[in-house]
Amino acid sequence: MPCHKGNMRTMIYFTSDGLRLHGTLHLPEVKKPPVIIGSHGFFSTGDSPKQVDLARCCVENGMGFFRFDHRGCGKSEGEFAAVTTFDGRCRDLEAAMEMLLARSDIGDDIALFGSSFGGAVVLAVAAQRDVCAVVTVAAPICLGTIRPPNIDDPEEAFRLRGFDRERLDFDITDRLGHVRNLLSFHGDQDTVVPFSNALAIHEKARHPKVLVRHENGDHPMSDPAHQRDFLKRSIDWYREGFGIATA
Repeated sequence: MPCHKGNMRTMIYFTSDGLRLHGTLHLPEVKKPPVIIGSHGFFSTGDSPKQVDLARCCVENGMGFFRFDHRGCGKSEGEFAAVTTFDGRCRDLEAAMEMLLARSDIGDDIALFGSSFGGAVVLAVAAQRDVCAVVTVAAPICLGTIRPPNIDDPEEAFRLRGFDRERLDFDITDRLGHVRNLLSFHGDQDTVVPFSNALAIHEKARHPKVLVRHENGDHPMSDPAHQRDFLKRSIDWYREGFGIATA
C-alpha cells in the first residue's frame, strides 16, 4: 500500500438538533481526499482505540477519517441518559456527513464505520444515504439482542442507568436490503451482541458484502491478531470502495 505521510488533525464543532458536538478530522497530504466517518459504541466516545487506530491507517493510505462524540458523550453537549436515542445518534451521523460534504478540503466520497451500537447506527444511515463503503464491528440488528455485561435482565440494565428503553429501541432488519458494500466483523464468542446478529445482518444486506468471523473473539475485540486483521481488511475495503488503486 502507498504510504501518505502527514496526519493533519483539526478539532471541529458542529450541531445536531441544536446540540454542539465535538469531533476530530484526520486528513492526509492529499488534495480533496475521501473521508470515513465513525460512529462509536453506546458508552464510548470518538477517542475509542478502534477509531484512533483506524484513523491513523486511513491517513497512511490517502484517506481522511472523522471521529466524533455523539450527543451526551465525551466533549459533546447533552446529558447522556436524557439525550441518547437511536434516532438521535442517526441524526448526529447525518449532521456530520452534511458538515463534511460542505467543506472545500475533502472530496465528495464518504464511507462509514461503526462499532457495536454505532454499527447499527451506520447501517441505518447507509440504508438511505449514498456511501461508498461500510465497515461494522459487533453490530446488533435490534436492541432486544443486546446483553449488557454482568446483568442478566437487559430491561433492568437500562432502568438502572436511567434510560427509557422505548426511546432507545430500534430494529434495522427491514432497512438492510438497502445496504451494500458492507464488511462486517464479529467475534463468535461475543456475549454482549451475540454472533447471530452478524449472520442475520449479512443475510439481509445486498452484495457486495463480506462477513469476517473472528474465532473466539469477544465484544471489544481484545485479541491483537483480530485487531490487526480488522485494520488490514478495513483499509483494503475502503480503498476498493473509493476506487483507490492498490500497489
